Amino acid sequence: MTDYRDEYRRWCEDSYFDDNTRQELKALTSEEEIKDRFCRELEFGTGGLRGIMGAGLNRMNRYTVRKATQGLANYINSQERMERKAVIAYDSRHNSAEFAMEAALCLCANGIEVYLFDSLRPTPELSFAVRELQCMAGIVVTASHNPPEYNGYKVYWEDGAQITCPRDADIMREVKAVSDFASVKYMGQREAVCGGLLHFIGEEIDCRYLSELKKLVQEPELLRERARELKIVYTPLHGTGNVLVRRILKELGFESVYVVEDQMLPDGDFPTVESPNPEDKRAFARALELAKESGADVVLATDPDADRLGVYARDEETGNYMAFTGNMSGMILCEYLLEHRKERNTLPECGAVVTTIVSGKMAGAVCREYGVKLIETLTGFKYIGEQIRLFEKQGTYEYLFGFEESYGCLVGTNSRDKDAVGAVMALCEAAVYYRTKGLTLWDQMQKLYKRYGYYKESIHTIVKTGTDGAAFMNRLMENMRNNPPKSFGGLKTFKVRDYLNSDTGLPISDVLYFELEGDSWLCIRPSGTEPKIKIYIGTRGKDEREAEARLGAIWEEAEKLVPVSITGTNKL
Repeated sequence: MTDYRDEYRRWCEDSYFDDNTRQELKALTSEEEIKDRFCRELEFGTGGLRGIMGAGLNRMNRYTVRKATQGLANYINSQERMERKAVIAYDSRHNSAEFAMEAALCLCANGIEVYLFDSLRPTPELSFAVRELQCMAGIVVTASHNPPEYNGYKVYWEDGAQITCPRDADIMREVKAVSDFASVKYMGQREAVCGGLLHFIGEEIDCRYLSELKKLVQEPELLRERARELKIVYTPLHGTGNVLVRRILKELGFESVYVVEDQMLPDGDFPTVESPNPEDKRAFARALELAKESGADVVLATDPDADRLGVYARDEETGNYMAFTGNMSGMILCEYLLEHRKERNTLPECGAVVTTIVSGKMAGAVCREYGVKLIETLTGFKYIGEQIRLFEKQGTYEYLFGFEESYGCLVGTNSRDKDAVGAVMALCEAAVYYRTKGLTLWDQMQKLYKRYGYYKESIHTIVKTGTDGAAFMNRLMENMRNNPPKSFGGLKTFKVRDYLNSDTGLPISDVLYFELEGDSWLCIRPSGTEPKIKIYIGTRGKDEREAEARLGAIWEEAEKLVPVSITGTNKL
């Protein structure tokens, strides 16, 4: 690659780059900052782009978005299909609307018809719109729950799911082959609209999306009679969920919905939270205050692109609001849906629940109870979406439910990505149902523990930024791979699954999974989108105390193997 200083000078001097870009770069005084921006290109990975916004090769900006889109356009145009169409959505982050328009006008210049949402929309609605509008591809501009300085760009294919192997690798090659920014095709907005290439969409897709979601309600009569009794506190965390979440709740009869006012409107600075992530308990501070004032039964938060849902529910015995993990809320919904299908004799013989290898193992016990297949995929909801396509293509299973530990789930198949709007709908319905049984959602969770066992999980995150981050993560994975520990926390390792080997039955991936005694396990993998390594731990105890003790012992031993400070630890 060209020396980073040469590339920096080119961006500063070439009139192809706009004045603001060149001024931002000329104002840089730190050599390390210049190097970081130009020593490598922002990588188009298996899901798309994600990075810090700013000028430079290694940043999210209009030029790196255009370049990525040109590669995608080249791939679309290489496919044997007469009608080439794409749909684009975006979230509330800074520059999201601009990046979405840049991508749209690049696609249009390549002869691809584009449907662009007229304002911000949740990611799951983009997934729905790909199939609803019979598009070849979709793009959503979002960095999910990352800090405010980030933005990103995810690519979807005609089945409505994120791209997976081998298509992702093919698109990555096309993006990499675009070596000159000036070769990127681009046209003006007016020209695109007048030429019939650019269309703006909005309310009509909202109505169709919500209409399909409402068909998934299990107890419509119960909601008509009792939905108004449930008190709900909701926060969109300054993101895209506010309009559609409130609308679907209203249309289903939920009247007591209290929204955190100072987190209601979109704001790319996310000023009221340290992180707009419903996995972070601190993000619930204002919502929990409102819950105590209003006497709410459930407290809900969606992330900026409304694909993840965080949940608290009241413990009637103590009056406290208790946090649910993604595994816990997933199991509440899984049990509720399977129980109702069984009661109506509509559980298919070939029914399947889909989750990931690092998600909670209570799913296996629940599936055995109801006689349905449990399928585990690699980490990432795109693999769950991929399974839906395979079921339909091969005629093997009927999709019943999917979830992952990172607060994402999918009820039904209208979308092919995790859907917090649908999850809010289903969880509130479940809360109404259990309320008629004298139970809160927290009470129901305790029943599940007593029925299936005290499954507990935790996740620990190692962050290593800078140019040596990738090298560090590679060394750590190599050491664990070549010298697998014989035990963790006094529990013997009886099997190691290395997903770099092809005999796992799943795509090759840099993941190590240690099966331990006592229904326990540990999994370690580098993040695909951030400079992190994540260590997942799970176990099952005869009671909560034993499960918590095992988790602690496993992590205490695992931590000794990691020669860096741990910057993030979240108990699930």
